[in-house]
This record gives sequence, structure tokens and C-alpha cells, in this order.
Amino acid sequence: MDHDITLIITLALIIIFSPFLAKLFKIPTTPIEIILGAFFGFVGLLHGSHFFEFIAEVGFLFLMFLAGMEINLRTFWRLDRTVLRRITLYLTALYALSGIAVWYFDLGRIFMVLLPLISVGLVAALNKEYGKAEWLGLAMLAGGIGEVVSIAILTVSSAALEYGDGIGLFKTIGSLILFIVIIMLLFKLLQLFFWWYPEVATMLMPHVDNREQDVRLSIGILFLLVAIMLYLDLELAFAAFIAGMFIPTFFEHKHELPEKLGSFGFGFLVPLFFIYIGTTFDLNALMMEGLIAKALMVTFLMIAIRLIAAQIFAPAMGWRDALRIGLSHAMPLTLLIAITTLAYTNNSIDKLHYYALILASLFEVIVVMIAIKLLHIVRMPAEELHG
Repeated sequence: MDHDITLIITLALIIIFSPFLAKLFKIPTTPIEIILGAFFGFVGLLHGSHFFEFIAEVGFLFLMFLAGMEINLRTFWRLDRTVLRRITLYLTALYALSGIAVWYFDLGRIFMVLLPLISVGLVAALNKEYGKAEWLGLAMLAGGIGEVVSIAILTVSSAALEYGDGIGLFKTIGSLILFIVIIMLLFKLLQLFFWWYPEVATMLMPHVDNREQDVRLSIGILFLLVAIMLYLDLELAFAAFIAGMFIPTFFEHKHELPEKLGSFGFGFLVPLFFIYIGTTFDLNALMMEGLIAKALMVTFLMIAIRLIAAQIFAPAMGWRDALRIGLSHAMPLTLLIAITTLAYTNNSIDKLHYYALILASLFEVIVVMIAIKLLHIVRMPAEELHG
């Protein structure tokens, strides 16, 4: 009982003070939460428990749900073909460069999945600092498509790690394809339905909502898709991500809903996931031979391949904005940690690589945030001089 009380009090204090520390050190809150989780886990104030692990898993699913809410499928359907072609070339180059890096540095096959990962969770956080910049809009579009691809690969990788290359893997891939096809048909049918009966969307999520009906429906959609994925034995993160995409796509009139759900998620559930991840990192591992070097190498590779691939956008946007797009995609913290944890659990990577990848995910966030800020600062005097 005393251990549980200590756990709860420590979690509460981390959640309360993490934003203040993030503001002090001028970095996102997420790395602070992971670092504090590692520190307090090391000194014994945080410990593993079934409740902590369960709510951390819920936090991860809710984070994927919020990431999905950043993507409005109507935007993709209206996307200019030239832009879509550039995004496709960018993602293709990203995976090709990852393959070359894995071959050249003689890395394990799992790095073919890890290096090109994209997640828009922290890209969305850049909106608060840099506003609705053109490069950020394109970064969100490309990142959204890249994240769908990444989560699909996460699902297949999960099956491959669990079943090997046997019948179980092919069954999972077949189920995933069937699920995607059904979801695409469902999106099209709902698009047609709400086009004929737009008042239904307002009825389901009224403008004036005193019963929190919008939140109830959103969570209901999340739970339904998670239940379907549980039945199909597929990766739950994919279901949470797609559930999030339903909201902005079919309920565009609820502009405040993503912010409302985001406030709850980033204020409670999501921090618990990152704190839990921190507790899985043993600070004694920092003394492991080659750990820092391995983490720095992964950090360098993940940033470098994105900077090179992003030059596809340079002819249309300029090299500076192309670099920003590449940098913004070099922070796939959530998916990187998810696949790393999955790979370690299934003995596909050893403890050294597990710790190195967790450490690299933190390095990436810090390096990228500083680099984007420097690009912004360096540009400001030139713009003022030009003006």
C-alpha cells in the first residue's frame, strides 16, 4: 500500500512540474517527463505495477488517437497532384536511404523499420511556436501520410516479431488489408451520407453541447475500433490513429474538440505513458560500453536521411523550408519508442540497442528543436534587411 501511495504522489508531482521545467530548459515537455521517469524510477520512487502499466498503455493509445485527429482526410482528397507526387517521392527516398544506411552500417533488419518512422505528434506541437507557416502545413500533410505508412508497418512488424514468417504473419497481413479496405469504404459511405444529410453531424455533435456529447462520441469511436482490432489481433495503435481521423473528417464544425481532447490527453493520460517509458530506462545503462556512441549514430542517421530526402521539396519551397520539413519529421518519438519496446519484448534487439534507441529518441527531439529554432533566428535578420 505504501509503495502505491509513493507511486501516485510521485506521478502527480512529475505531471505538475514537468511544464515548468520544460519552459526553463526551453524544450518540449515530453523529454522532461521521460527523464524524470528514469530518474525517479532509478531512485525507487516509481516502480512497476499492473495499474501503472495499464494506464500507460491507455495513454499511448490516446496519444495515437490525438495524432489521428491532426489529419483531415478531406484535405488529402483535395490535395494537388503535384504536391502528392512530391510527398510520395519524399517517402520513397526516405525508405531507400534507410535501406542504404542499414546496409552500409551493417545494422539489423529491424532498423529498416525504425529509421524511416514518421510521427506528427511533435510536429503538431511546432504550430504553437511557429504558427500556420507554409512549411509546417506541408510537413503535417507529408507527416500524416508517413505516419499512416509507419503505423501499418508497425502492425506488420508486430506480427512478424510474434509469428515469424509463418502462417500467422500472412493471416495478420490479410486481416490488416481487409481492415484498411473496410475502413476506406466506410469513410466513403460516411462522406456520401453526411453530404446528403449534413444535419446528422450536427445532431451527433451539436454546436451547443451541455452533455459533452462530442467527447462521448469520440471516445466511443476509439473504443469500437480498438475492440475490432482486438478481435482481429492487430496493432491497437492503428485503430486509435484511424479513430482520431474520423473526428476532423466528418465533424469539421467542432473546431474546439481536438483542443478539448488534447487538453485532457496531454494533461493526464499521455504524460503517464512517457513517464512509464522513462522508468524502463535504467540510468546505470549510461555506463554501458558503446551506448552513447550507438545512440548518437542512430540520431545522426535518422536526421541525415530526412534532411537529404526533404530536398525534394527544395525547388518549390527553398532549401531552408525543405530542411525544416526534414527536421520536423526527425522526432518520431512515440512510434520509435513503441517499436523499440515491441522489438525488445520479442528479443529482436538486445538491451544495449533498446537503451540506445530510447536515448536516441530524446537526443532527436532536443537536436531538432534547437536546429529549427536556429534556422528561424538566422532567417529573421535577412527578412528584416530585405524589408
